[in-house]
Amino acid sequence: MNSATVRNLLVRGMLAGLGAGVLALIVAYFLGEPNVDSAIGFEEAHAPAHEHEVELVSRSLQSTAGLATGVLVYGVAFGGIAALAFCFALGRVGRFTPRATALLLSGTALLAVYVVPFLKYPAYPPSVGDPDTIGKRTTLYFLMMVLSVLLAVAPVIVGKRLAPKLGTWHATVVAVLGFGVVIGLAYEFLPVINEVPGDFPATLLWRFRLSALAMQATLWGGFGLVFGELAERLLHPKPATVSAGTAVAALQ
Repeated sequence: MNSATVRNLLVRGMLAGLGAGVLALIVAYFLGEPNVDSAIGFEEAHAPAHEHEVELVSRSLQSTAGLATGVLVYGVAFGGIAALAFCFALGRVGRFTPRATALLLSGTALLAVYVVPFLKYPAYPPSVGDPDTIGKRTTLYFLMMVLSVLLAVAPVIVGKRLAPKLGTWHATVVAVLGFGVVIGLAYEFLPVINEVPGDFPATLLWRFRLSALAMQATLWGGFGLVFGELAERLLHPKPATVSAGTAVAALQ
């Protein structure tokens, strides 16, 4: 793949990330923000009057312009990174079309970057968690994410090396099982964090986490579909069709 093709795919990846970001923004605004408001309301109702802080940025600005800026910038950034990963993966993970490779990459990224860390350290609403432990919680989450990404790459390498001996199916099963075992060990030995107040509504916590998962699924799924279509058209363009009238005129 030459540099011009990589550059074109990079641009298309960033555009696909922007489009996926718009879809994720809609999900975040209509599903996530009401839960955030409810969580903030819970915090304010349980905080002493003298502990209410003055907002440096209004809540309305956070939930509109701030949310849009964060989600769209994130979408463009991850779209560019995913496009570069696609350039490396195409043809190396199997004989898949660009569409299938983009969807496979998006699904794997969703699993490794978000779902696996999420199952160990799920998202907390704004009012949940000790402010003094936010550094520790952030470090542990990113450690889990890095482990998950590295361990997601390892099964691909192991599977390709085992395929000549075991066959593609059995090599894939062994690689996936190995991934599950190592992730399970990481879940077991990394510290457990549970700072949810006993009186925090369980339904609200569930809805918040479900909306966070839905946002990420929309972001990665939307990217896979849009970028797969753009990559397919770039790498496998359809031959130009000639109308019957043009063909007749050319023969005369």
